[in-house]
Amino acid sequence: MIRLTIINPNTSAAMTEKIGHAARSVAAPDTEIRALCPGPLDGPAAIESHSDEIRAAAAVQALIQDDLARGGSDGYIIACFGDPGLDAARELVDVPVIGVAEAAMHVAMLAGRTFGIVTTLSRTLGRARDIAHRYGADGALVAAYGSGLGVLELEDTRPEAYERILGWCRTVVEEDEADVVVLGCAGMADLCHRLSASLGVPVVDGVAAAVGLASGMARMGVGTSKRDEYAHPPLAPRVRAAETTV
Repeated sequence: MIRLTIINPNTSAAMTEKIGHAARSVAAPDTEIRALCPGPLDGPAAIESHSDEIRAAAAVQALIQDDLARGGSDGYIIACFGDPGLDAARELVDVPVIGVAEAAMHVAMLAGRTFGIVTTLSRTLGRARDIAHRYGADGALVAAYGSGLGVLELEDTRPEAYERILGWCRTVVEEDEADVVVLGCAGMADLCHRLSASLGVPVVDGVAAAVGLASGMARMGVGTSKRDEYAHPPLAPRVRAAETTV
């Protein structure tokens, strides 16, 4: 049995449930998925700014530390497209730690030569381009658009929100001529198949991509290197956080 813990760094239990469902829909029968988020006082309600990202990164670290106190998992997934706290999380464990943006971009580059991103607010596009550069994906990234939707509008995606996302995805495919569309928010995880059917190109959700990569690495016995940068941090502070599990 492989046990994966998926951390939604915002405090939305509804979004965490959606993320958990999307993860379980692609997981193998021998993979246990635990999806959790920080408690209402321990993380941001939504991650829509650099300030939110700082709180989110601290929540990720605290929730992994708490999971380790319970015996730990075979892999961890950070379910926010900014991949907050990814490097700090890798310092804590020797198992795989995957960010959903990292996973989505790598899978997109395997599925086509070029890809475009459709995300939430336009203010997050700079962060998306920064991490695309870090992951070596900036040469394949041909477009990135903010839909204008707030993160919490995706807790239960209404038809008008779906149509807006679909419209931006069409722009990525028809005007920017991208081979693949990447959805830039874990809250869009449930839209992937509908969008792909409408567009006729692969649409990549980072949650599903991260489940595949994390479970594959766990089966291969490939974890996080402890040789240098990701060695356990000296005198790491113990930070506790409440959590919500769905």
